[in-house]
Amino acid sequence: MGWLRRVSKRAAFLAVAGVLIVGLVITQSAGPSTAVPGALLPEQLDTLLNDPRYDGSQVALVVRDAATGETLYERNGDQRMLPASNTKLFSSAAAMDVLGPSYRFHTDVLATAPVRGGTLRGDLFLKGYGDPTTLESDYVGLAKELRAAGIRRVHGDLVADDSYFDDVRLGDSWAWDDESAYYAAQISALTLAPNTDYDSGTAIVERGPGAEVGAPVQLKLVPANGVLELINTAKTGPAGSANTLRIARDHGSNLVRVTGSVPLGAASGQTWVTVWEPELYAADVFRRALEAEGIKINGKITNSATPAGARKLADDQSMPVGELMTPFLKLSNNMHAETLVKAMGAVAEADGSWPTGLGVVADYAKGVGVDTARIRLSDGSGLSRKVNLTADSITDLLIGVRQEPWWQQWHDALPVAGNPERLVGGTLRSRMLDTPAADNLRGKTGSLTGVTALSGYVTTQDDRLLVFSMISNNYLVSPRPVEDAVGVTLASWSDQAPAKVTPGTLRSDQPSCELEWVKAC
Repeated sequence: MGWLRRVSKRAAFLAVAGVLIVGLVITQSAGPSTAVPGALLPEQLDTLLNDPRYDGSQVALVVRDAATGETLYERNGDQRMLPASNTKLFSSAAAMDVLGPSYRFHTDVLATAPVRGGTLRGDLFLKGYGDPTTLESDYVGLAKELRAAGIRRVHGDLVADDSYFDDVRLGDSWAWDDESAYYAAQISALTLAPNTDYDSGTAIVERGPGAEVGAPVQLKLVPANGVLELINTAKTGPAGSANTLRIARDHGSNLVRVTGSVPLGAASGQTWVTVWEPELYAADVFRRALEAEGIKINGKITNSATPAGARKLADDQSMPVGELMTPFLKLSNNMHAETLVKAMGAVAEADGSWPTGLGVVADYAKGVGVDTARIRLSDGSGLSRKVNLTADSITDLLIGVRQEPWWQQWHDALPVAGNPERLVGGTLRSRMLDTPAADNLRGKTGSLTGVTALSGYVTTQDDRLLVFSMISNNYLVSPRPVEDAVGVTLASWSDQAPAKVTPGTLRSDQPSCELEWVKAC
């Protein structure tokens, strides 16, 4: 679902019928309760879910005791729903088990020809093994290794090899109009991220107004490359005029069209665009790094598989998968999810494809108690609208993984409600602020048009750890304030003094968004 460029002020924002609303009204019942412990919780949750936002739409909610598995509340828990990025709970947990927390991706430079007098007498191969965190600086490091090895010239081509994965680059049923958006980048075994947000398969277009009205908008590609071509017809408008800038890549090409207008004096900004054929993008950036190190490539950039028996000249390794969980889950990085799925297929079954990798994910889920006959996995991120999960299946997973030796690291990588630190709160950092859920509830968000979901762990006022899963589908007015109210209700709950929580309103100066992946949010 990348590291999202969201503001970090302690304010919450949600879109409901075009009005920013968030905030929760919490009242504590006077005196101890004489009811059966937990008896009032279903009543309170029923009240929340009977919200008019759900007229004509669907909601599922399951709440269970994390230790015993006891179901404390259930509505439509067995109904298949679109879960959006809650799908990442399945792909991430399976990756921690199948690949392991210490697994590292790698990128190799290889050759079959000899090196004589500083010249490689043949092709130079750049082979990727799926690393979604490779940066320009990593390719610079590979170039430095070659220079240190005494190589100064390559007589042949620079060959990009992404054959570790299959050649299907986009997920099942991904929308055509998302193709240029950074959250729908092509998945390749050889790729590149433009910065430490690790949005692999993308480049950044830095943009700002010209020096005077009518001047072209100023543009810069990061990293510099010869693969993307900017077609700039955007102009600088009068100060205070509307910003109508649009930056999008043409389908099936690397032509990026920049149109519209930016007002004079406006602040500079950044837009992420995806790249067609990421392996050629990576090879182009590597070639520039080689040239900067004084290594000349006589041939051109091509793409094919590295011959068997090639010897390794240099290599780069990623952070361990356990550490990758933080950028992946905190900020819902779609490309990480899909790369992990294909890597699981390659490692477990020698087939780096979606069908095989998703089969590995399903096998893992079944092994921890999920009834996989009742769900469908079509990708690893939830961008596909063919994915169907149930709230029951998600809570089964959340309970099952608590027995794993890596659970604590995985759990810590989940977004934390109301914590403003970008790499702590993640996609929940502007939600449930200053409530009992803040710095308590850890969960995975999910967002598509007409879909919101939140599933995870929360501790009650009685120190009882709960797991929960809430999925809402096919609404016209966002029920996310209800979702937050459910989270705060669970965090506020005590058998001795039950709290009543209702969605409230609070004006915010923050922008609103429907998708958790929109970088402005």
